[in-house]
Parts: sequence; structure tokens; C-alpha cells
Amino acid sequence: MNFAMWKKALNVIPEVSKEEWDQLDVISKWLISTRAAVLIMTFISAALAGLFAWRDGSFVLTPWLALTFGLILAHASNNIFNDFTDYVRGVDKDNYFRTIYGAQPIASGLMTKRQHLTYFAVTGLLALVCGLYLIFINAGDPVIWILLGLGAFFVLFYTWPLKYIALGEIAVLIVWGPLMIGGGYYVLTHAWDWNVTLASLPYVLGVTTVIFGKHIDKRDIDSEKKIYTLPVLIGEKAARYTILAMMLLPYFITVYLIAIKFFTPVMLVVLFAIPTLRQILPAFLKTKPAERPADFPDGQGGWPLYFAPMSFWNNRSFGMYFMLGLLVDVLLRIFIPTFWR
Repeated sequence: MNFAMWKKALNVIPEVSKEEWDQLDVISKWLISTRAAVLIMTFISAALAGLFAWRDGSFVLTPWLALTFGLILAHASNNIFNDFTDYVRGVDKDNYFRTIYGAQPIASGLMTKRQHLTYFAVTGLLALVCGLYLIFINAGDPVIWILLGLGAFFVLFYTWPLKYIALGEIAVLIVWGPLMIGGGYYVLTHAWDWNVTLASLPYVLGVTTVIFGKHIDKRDIDSEKKIYTLPVLIGEKAARYTILAMMLLPYFITVYLIAIKFFTPVMLVVLFAIPTLRQILPAFLKTKPAERPADFPDGQGGWPLYFAPMSFWNNRSFGMYFMLGLLVDVLLRIFIPTFWR
């Protein structure tokens, strides 16, 4: 067991040679193939769904674990299938962006197509088992069938055609917020709450900035390959300012939810994420540099990714404070029921 590689793969997208790959254990290979460093975003969405359910007295550990593992495995399946789809469509040829900033198992010659599809099939099957379990314990609730079907749709069709027709970013906004958090809350509580859906936006907007940033980073090469992401269509400057808007809007939504007393004032803890935002903000006011800046951390995000890792750092900071605040919010409502009513 290569625990050092497990840790590395959970923090960055590592580059490995064929010789190094052949020496790795199956878990290390799976973590690299699924780009496990970004799976934390899905865990936070599942955790938020669980916290909202706990706040309303409907949290049960086993269903939440099935929900969490199912969502993480579905995200992992999507990442594997994305790489496979891009490879068979010829996108990863000619030193494509994805092959530069980290190992792409098929294009890098680390795995065969059959091996890659096997990883996808096993991971996807385990995700499906988690989903079917949740349907079973909820007596076949048709809404959960719909949620499962939507999840499968986005897993299979995000890379093509959604990403190619400027719907990839919108898909991320839908999946990590209303579907994962709002839908996860429904699975756990058997009730849909539009305030929970609104409360998912502060976090999911940050998740969307990560994919937006990545699409800015590879805008030129995507344009050449006729992959029409939103940054390709609206241009780099408009995309950069869109990201900044999505980074600022969560603070206003959080304050609004406090004002209507859906949140308690403890959620203002998210303001502690502002220093991270201030640190990266100047970079989004300028075009991407042609060469790696001297102060850009080595090994963080894999240059030539630039806006994507900075968006990830901001989202991770905001997301952790948001989750911490919600945990305290839940405890206050449980132990002091009259607080902020």
C-alpha cells in the first residue's frame, strides 16, 4: 500500500511515469484515475445535505453514508468516463491540455481502454448499488428514481454533448447544488425544501467557479477543437468577471438567509474565508500570464492550470467555513430551540 501516493492523489492531480504507475497499488491507481483531489467538493455537498437533515431532526447515519458514498462514486465514475470519452473522440491528441497538468491514464499510456472501462464499470456499479439501496429503504419513492436518473444522465452526458454546447457549467451548478444538496436532503427527509435549495447556492457557486476557471485556462485549445464551453463563447474577460461574481454572491445569499432566519448569525463565520478571496482576487482582474508566475505554488493544481486551482482554493476555504458554520447552526437549533426564531 502506497500511503504517500494516496495522500498526494487526494491533494493534487499527480504526474506519474509508466514505471511508477506499474509499481502502484490498485487504490493509488483508482485515486489518480478518478482525479480524487476534487472529490472533496462532492463530500462537502453530501455533508451539507446531512447537516440540513440533522437540523430538521431527520438524520439517520446509514442512509447518509449510502448517499455520501454513492455521490462520491458517481463523481468518480464521471471523471473516469470523461477521460475515456475525450480520448475516443480524439480530444486528447496533440498534447491536449488535460494531458499536460496531470496523468491521463489512457492518453499517457498507463492503462488500456479496456482497463479504463473496467474501472468505470466497477465504480459506476457501486454508485448504482448505493442509489438502489436508498430507493429500497424509501419504498421505491418515484422522486428518488428521478434523482437517480438525473444523476446517471449527467454522469454519462456531461463531457459530450453538454460540455460541447456551453451547458457543462450549468450542469455543474445544477448537480452540486439542487441535485446533490437539495436532492440529498429529500432522500434523507422525504421532503423538498426550497430554502435548502437556495442555501445550497453559496457552496455550489464556488464549485462552479472551479470548472469555469478550468475552462478559461484551456479556452484557446478548446476553441480550436470546437468545444464550446461558456468561456469560449463569452471570452476570457467576461468569464473572469463571471467567476468573481460567483465568488462574491455566496456572501450575499448567506446574509439574506440569516435575515429571513433560515440561518442563525453564526453563519457569518464564512467571512473568515474573505482573506483567501482577497489573495486570489487580483489574478482574476488580469489576463492569464503566458508563463508560470514565480509566486504560483509548485505542485498545486498542475500548471498550466491557473484560474482553476485558485478557484478551488477559494471554494475549499469558503466551503469549510460554510460547513463549520452550519454544524454550529444545527447544534444551536437543537440545544437552544428558541434561538433566532
